[in-house]
Amino acid sequence: LEDARAAVAELAGADPRDVVLTSGGTEANNIAMRSAFASSNARRVIVTSRIEHPSIVRVAEALAREGRAEVRFVKVKPSGEIDLEDLERIVDRDTALVTVQAVNHETGIVQPVAEVIAIARRADARVHVDAVQAWGKIDLAKGWDTASLAAHKMRGPKGIGALVTKPHLRLEPVLVGGTQEKGIRPGTPPASLAAGLGVAAKLASPTKWSALATRRDALERKLLDLGRSRVAGDPTRRVAHVSNLLWQGWIGAELVAALDLEGVSVSAGAACSAGTVEPSPVLASMFGQTPDALSGVRVSIGETTTEDEIAFAVQAFGNVLARA
Repeated sequence: LEDARAAVAELAGADPRDVVLTSGGTEANNIAMRSAFASSNARRVIVTSRIEHPSIVRVAEALAREGRAEVRFVKVKPSGEIDLEDLERIVDRDTALVTVQAVNHETGIVQPVAEVIAIARRADARVHVDAVQAWGKIDLAKGWDTASLAAHKMRGPKGIGALVTKPHLRLEPVLVGGTQEKGIRPGTPPASLAAGLGVAAKLASPTKWSALATRRDALERKLLDLGRSRVAGDPTRRVAHVSNLLWQGWIGAELVAALDLEGVSVSAGAACSAGTVEPSPVLASMFGQTPDALSGVRVSIGETTTEDEIAFAVQAFGNVLARA
């Protein structure tokens, strides 16, 4: 457990004493957000966006229903980035917490985290960064108060993650019942999963992941050549392994299902929304309630993805599109 804590701390540039092991990014986000409203602080505003992961948006909405917070949603540009001018307008001295994801979980768009932190600091607001999609893939901006992490996004095991904080920041538990993790996360911690997290954190390398961009771009060009698709968001602001394409005339979830039958695994939204045919909140924020919000399919590759697998996937797309 302590080896894993030390590995995460080194990855995040933090002290091991400021790392709380959790069941994953969702729990880490819950703890970070609820902790910001556990004190007698008179500030009661959360500023976030609709492109955040459900474990951010739904916690914000729950805090509002409980009467503990007011939620202000910042606008999102068609590029997939949050609108910094709008953020500057709505963050004020009533703001207790600003949350921003480092990398979007559907489009792969890298968000302007450093600028968000600067705006929040001018209002003396706490900043939480959902960095689940970012660790080991990009260099994360400094200056946040809390940041979340999940092992499986770094090729570690599912079921473990961490919340990293600045020194001496007070956290409040979401669950009660034990003194593990200094009482912040009670329950017997899974040592085997922690071992996997420690190894994944030690191996995490933005340089290694950035090398995937050439292969991702080649895959993307072949898919675009099939016609009726375009890239969602600004293609120059993405992490290197993700391509989200909008397929004209298709519902993304139906294309995903058809490709699954061909032996290709892709997605049409966050894992939390798997099995639904609702418009993607991320794409709806970027493009409004248009067909584009339903037509997105995310394709992602890893360091072990082979050229043969890419060719197989492109052929599967071609087979499905030809039948349509």
